[in-house]
Order: sequence, then C-alpha cells, then structure tokens
Amino acid sequence: MGNFKGHALPGTFFLIGGLWWAGKYSLCYGTRRNRSLGRLAGKAVQRRLEIVEGSVMLSFSVIGMLAEQFVPDGPQLRLYDYGEHHWDHLMNWQHATMYLFFSLAGATSLAVHLTDVAPLALDRMLLGIAFFTEGFLFLYHLHGRDMLDVHVHQLLLYAIFGGALTAFLEIFHRGNVLVELLRAALSVLQGTWFWQIGFVLYPPAGMAEWDLKDHNNMMFVTMCYCWHFSFALFAVAMVYGTVFWVVRSRLKKTPTMEMGLLKTTEREQESEDEL
Repeated sequence: MGNFKGHALPGTFFLIGGLWWAGKYSLCYGTRRNRSLGRLAGKAVQRRLEIVEGSVMLSFSVIGMLAEQFVPDGPQLRLYDYGEHHWDHLMNWQHATMYLFFSLAGATSLAVHLTDVAPLALDRMLLGIAFFTEGFLFLYHLHGRDMLDVHVHQLLLYAIFGGALTAFLEIFHRGNVLVELLRAALSVLQGTWFWQIGFVLYPPAGMAEWDLKDHNNMMFVTMCYCWHFSFALFAVAMVYGTVFWVVRSRLKKTPTMEMGLLKTTEREQESEDEL
C-alpha cells in the first residue's frame, strides 16, 4: 500500500462491496414488502446471492494478499531479514493480514450458505471481526508519520469501526434494512476514502504534492471526508431507489392470475418451512 495503486486496489474492493450490499439488501427488502413476487423473494435466490458474495469476497481477499506479498518491492513471504537483522516489509504484512481476515469472512459465508452445519449468524460475526481487525491494524499503523498522513488514516478508522459495529449489530438484528444499508454506505465511504488517501499521499504524476504539515490541508481533508460520506449516502440511496423502482415495475407487469399462483406457491412453501 505504500503507493497510489496500493490504496486504489482496496478502495476499489470496498467500493464494489458497498454498492453490491446496497443492491442486495434493497432487493431483499423490496421483495419482502411485495410478497406477490414469490419466486424473486424466495430463499433460494437470496442464498445464491450470499454464495456469490462469499466467493467474490474470498477471491478479492486472496488477490489482495498475493499483491501485497509478490509485488516487485514486496516481502515475497519473508517476514524477517536475517542478513540485516530487522523485520521485513511489515507494512505489507499488516495489509496482507487485513486481507486474511476478510478471506476468512468470505470462506465462513460460503460454509454457512453451502452447508447446514454452521449457524446463520456466523457469517456476520466473522465479517464484523474482519472490519475490527482492519481498524485495529490501522490504529497502530501510524507511528512517526507526518500530521496529514496520520489524520487521513484516522478519518478512515471511523468508517472501518462503523462497519464493524453494524456487522456485529446484524448478528442480533439480521434483516434490519437500515443497519444493512448503513454498513453498505460505510463500505462505500471506505472505498472512496482509500482513493482519496492515495491522491493525498501519493499523487499521480503531474499532480501537485500536498504539504503534509499544513494545518489548512488538515482542515480541508476533514471537510472532504464529510463530502465523501454524503456521496456514499447518496449512492446507496440511488441504488435503493433504482432497485425498488425495478421491483415495483415488475410487480405492475405481473398478470393478476400469475400473482395469485405465486401467492399460493409462497404460502405452501411457508407451510413446509413451518413443518
């Protein structure tokens, strides 16, 4: 992560993840409110979405770990340099550890939704642990840095620990769309702020460098963080509105007879679930 691309990569992962969560939870909530869309709201469809999500999370995390280890200036799986007698590329190792916990969350989600062995809430617990570990690592990641460098990473911690808190809340309040969408917005915030950190600390060629000791820059990035949060909320709201409009449009196009059949099928399925 000690360059622009190293911040853009996790930023892209979190941005995609946040938008995916916004769409998925909006779809689940919209179909729950319109029970006539029985096939669309079925548990099998939601289960497939969870499996896709777990697979993508696991894939992204593995890509992140490999990138941190095997970039040209990476540690290449070497933790200690015995020739120089010091730890080797600890920053890369910390970032790889962050990806490791998200890979565990992805693997747990697959285990929960592909088998009947693990309890349902286990996927949210591991996701909350992954967010918390990310924040815990970044909290002790800032020693000896310039003022603005420390500040932009401290601002990132609010989104990270917020994501951890909402994930833990979902252990006990699964299906609460407000908590789910808030986690989606915080993930989008993480994604865009990782990109912002890259532009501040490692501006691409041709862009002016930031004065990392200027207090005015510190004030500006604090305000800029609020703009990023407002963008994240707006993006989630747009996804929610679009998905809800699509669900409503499909409901209006569903013939009356088909709606009745879907309701009957859904009632029979619910009766079987109760048994």
